[in-house]
Amino acid sequence: MKKLIFVAVLTLPFSALAADIRFVGTATPVEGGDAFYQEHHEITGTCDQGRFTPENHSVRYSRADEDRFAWKTLSYAQSVLRPSLEFRQPDFSEVVEIKNHNDRTLEVIWQAPSGSTENSTLDVEPSLVADAGFDNFVRQNWTRAVKNGKSVKFDMVAPTRGDYYGFTLEPTNDNRIDAEHLVRIRPSSTLMRFLVDPIVLGYDADGLLTDYLGLTNIRKDKDTNYTAHIRYAIEAIPECELTR
Repeated sequence: MKKLIFVAVLTLPFSALAADIRFVGTATPVEGGDAFYQEHHEITGTCDQGRFTPENHSVRYSRADEDRFAWKTLSYAQSVLRPSLEFRQPDFSEVVEIKNHNDRTLEVIWQAPSGSTENSTLDVEPSLVADAGFDNFVRQNWTRAVKNGKSVKFDMVAPTRGDYYGFTLEPTNDNRIDAEHLVRIRPSSTLMRFLVDPIVLGYDADGLLTDYLGLTNIRKDKDTNYTAHIRYAIEAIPECELTR
């Protein structure tokens, strides 16, 4: 019996191996200064044919004086680019939900700090990205956009608008970030560029996010969110590739 069990273990496919990524981000003012808050991330998944596939993602937001003031959970069961998610920020009575229905439609629910609730439904297109799905989008376009310097257009869900807007992923330079690779996400339309600043992302050679510079989802007050430079410290990585 023991021999049979041992043989069975040896013949398990590599895709069955569990793996995870853990990292902590510290958000500070762009111009420098004391930290606003920290993000504690854990992404569970599997190594499938030598490449990491995310399944679930949890984020705990904390300050020095409290263990958790906001949190977010994501499921990549339907799509690694369009996760279902729930985000709660109780200090402002804010809740954001995105429900991915068979990767055909996204149901977006926003409970605003004002107390009102807005619902919308978005049809899914292959270029549509939601929330932390941008990280997987960058990795999927690693060779084209990150290494070869090509621009890639996509659409990003804006939950508080109940809609999505066109963006461009492209390589960039920024002396505020010390990373192996730098890319930015900017609005595609000229009008939106006057309203929305680009987000700059830093990645290491393995495809791990090291820096985020731009508007965050954490509220400074009921009308504005923090703009921050978030630096990530990696605590655990999978024993398989993130990009290919």
